Amino acid sequence: MMKFLSIGIGVFLLQSMAYATLITPIPLHVDVDKEKVTLGKKLFFDPILSKDGTISCAHCHDLQNGGDDGLKFSFGIDGKQGSINSPTVYNAAFNFRQFWNGRAKDLKEQVLGPLVNPVEMGHTFDGAVNALKKNPTYVKDFQQIYADGVTIENLSDAIAEFEKTLITPNAPFDRYLKGDTNAIDEKIKKGYDLFISKGCIICHNGINVGGNSYNQFGVYEKVMSNNLGRYLVTHKEEDKNVFKVPSLRNVALTAPYMHDGRFKTLKSSVAFMTKYQLGLFISDEEIECMVAFLQSLTGEIPKSSQP
Repeated sequence: MMKFLSIGIGVFLLQSMAYATLITPIPLHVDVDKEKVTLGKKLFFDPILSKDGTISCAHCHDLQNGGDDGLKFSFGIDGKQGSINSPTVYNAAFNFRQFWNGRAKDLKEQVLGPLVNPVEMGHTFDGAVNALKKNPTYVKDFQQIYADGVTIENLSDAIAEFEKTLITPNAPFDRYLKGDTNAIDEKIKKGYDLFISKGCIICHNGINVGGNSYNQFGVYEKVMSNNLGRYLVTHKEEDKNVFKVPSLRNVALTAPYMHDGRFKTLKSSVAFMTKYQLGLFISDEEIECMVAFLQSLTGEIPKSSQP
């Protein structure tokens, strides 16, 4: 019995070491088209893209407060309330898909979703394009960059290019990964070890510490959810309550948590995930260390995020 136990622990440690190498630092810079970024930034902050001229992208993605809006569910035109928590736009360029259910393949597709959602910006593609064409400044800006001027494709392309700049490098944990052993303290290091040993690293890895896979919500114990996740896209029974694994970058700034905003604190989220996703017990002391590690994933807000 002890022999098999030792082999199992050895295999687990080897797997943990492999998973540990899968977290990589966010780069300090990304290559972008600066003219498109400038235009995309203007569009991101301009409510002209909503049907009634009241809601901009920045309305639900506050770039000075974590890249989300801090609400359980966001509000769109006419005070309509959504039914799923707004994810942060920071580092979204590193996600393998966009939206909780992964229905958009990239940032360009993601931009168009809220634009025509009747609960969010409530516009039509033609309506948004016509609104921009009535603005001489936008007409000129688009013509300087795109041969065909103002189109819905160019609109999404410009905003997506701006969103590529919304990265948050130089988090303490990133500096630690780059060799600065003093960038994090012993409590954070213990939290990181727990993150590996408890199995969080299996889903939360890569440059975004998540955002690169799907997983069932409630693996070891069933969890009630009003949103069916991937099922709404694929209509496959096995995809019910399956969601894109969220990035943990800047997670200390993006409460409330989960797709339905059910938790207000990282402590309660860690306790829940350890029990329901991993089937493990975690002590209060271990939770505190894990939270400290998660807080070390908070990076620097880019200058481009200033309106």
